[in-house]
Amino acid sequence: MKQKVIDTINFQIKAEEESSRLYFAMANWCELNGFAGSAAYLYEHANEERMHMVKLVKYLNERGAQAKTKSLEEPQNEWDSLKDVFKGVLVHEEKVTELINNLYEICLNEKDYLTSNFLQWYIQEQVEEEASARSVLDQLELASTSQGGFFHFDKEMKIMAATAASNPLSE
Repeated sequence: MKQKVIDTINFQIKAEEESSRLYFAMANWCELNGFAGSAAYLYEHANEERMHMVKLVKYLNERGAQAKTKSLEEPQNEWDSLKDVFKGVLVHEEKVTELINNLYEICLNEKDYLTSNFLQWYIQEQVEEEASARSVLDQLELASTSQGGFFHFDKEMKIMAATAASNPLSE
């Protein structure tokens, strides 16, 4: 593997770990503010991001390159509302999509077709991640227009978290 590809994958590993920590912080905030279902959903999302990181680490190992553990930025820990939390999820997923696209472009430029092929999974995953974030925001917007809507929204998030937790191989 070319060093530029290895370095960019290591940067992505850090980004995935920081994503996990951000979603963990969001889950903490939700739990402390009475949104247990949203917290469960975000804790599950944090686990998923960690698995994305591990998948990249294992890929580098399989290719005989070295994955590096880098220092991490402290994630945001406070939000003004549940809606702000989930707006943050969408903004963050869009940022991750940019990073994956950049990594893919570097692989193509470096003629690393094996890694380009490996990254197809991440590209499709980002389509799903952004669609999911938009769907959650749409549901949250609908919930905010009715009495008790946040209660029902939070219950739905708990169901989504349980579904994701019971099907870990889909990620």
